[in-house]
Amino acid sequence: MKVAVVGAGAIGAFVGASLHRAGAEVHLIARGPHLSALREHGVRVLSPRGDFTVHPRATSDPADVGPVDYVFLGLKANSYAASGPLVHPLLHERTAVVAAQNGIPWWYFHGLPGRHTGHRLESVDPGGAVSATLPPERAIGCVVYAATEIEAPGVVRHLEGTRFSIGEPDRTVSRRCLEFSEAMRAGGLKCPVETDLRDDIWIKLLGNISFNPISALARATMAEICRHPDTRTLVTAMMRETLEVAACLGSTPRISIERRLAGAERVGEHKTSTLQDLERGRPLELDVLLAAVVELADLTGTDVPTLRAIHAVADLLNRTTSRSLK
Repeated sequence: MKVAVVGAGAIGAFVGASLHRAGAEVHLIARGPHLSALREHGVRVLSPRGDFTVHPRATSDPADVGPVDYVFLGLKANSYAASGPLVHPLLHERTAVVAAQNGIPWWYFHGLPGRHTGHRLESVDPGGAVSATLPPERAIGCVVYAATEIEAPGVVRHLEGTRFSIGEPDRTVSRRCLEFSEAMRAGGLKCPVETDLRDDIWIKLLGNISFNPISALARATMAEICRHPDTRTLVTAMMRETLEVAACLGSTPRISIERRLAGAERVGEHKTSTLQDLERGRPLELDVLLAAVVELADLTGTDVPTLRAIHAVADLLNRTTSRSLK
């Protein structure tokens, strides 16, 4: 099996290192000091499950790699539309793209029966730019339940979790999913193949849609948001509205709001990725988390006043932040 990891950051390098340890031919696409460290020292994974170091190939030029069986996307979803130069040299007729993203994916309605089959969400696929770059038929969905961070160039700190749920948009159990799952499990990761990954997407989204924008607006950790009575109430309202949208689309995630809150509180003084991006002066990944669900609410006629209010102020924050970067 030949795999290219596009965006070999914390999650991408962790997955690439695990697959390499299992015997797959892995190529990491990276840049800057991280790439230099990967080339010189390999990937060093520091984990409560045991540290290890591996030496997969690393490059900044996907043309050096050529066509692969699987592309694992470790990029933020707001980079997908512009990822063509990184992804296209890696594709052959049957190359699958494993998209490890938060939020609502661009392929959400691909292969989904019902009156919204094939519907394109403007917030996640503006003008069809993502679908043109990453055709939905290539997509394998992936919901990440692992937490990792780059401790230093070439060094990945694995904090918790090893589960990467994957699934086909059309709900089939395909050979390509089974083969990728087997390789991930051989590398020490959990990788169940789900017949409807959309339920997992909504479960993960319950936390991201609420904690991520609030953390950026309040500059607060997850535990601080949970401990503050009014923001805890706000999160509860956002989660409730999100579940109502999911139900209108036929998804019924099997998790209670209180259980989701309790899990978030256990994470402790953790800064969400959105808050970290804000502090580093990066664009905020809010379209797939928040704007997409507001768009889905419009599509289904669902009343989501809390989501709309938070979306308005978070979008303004993102716009003012983006202007300051120019």
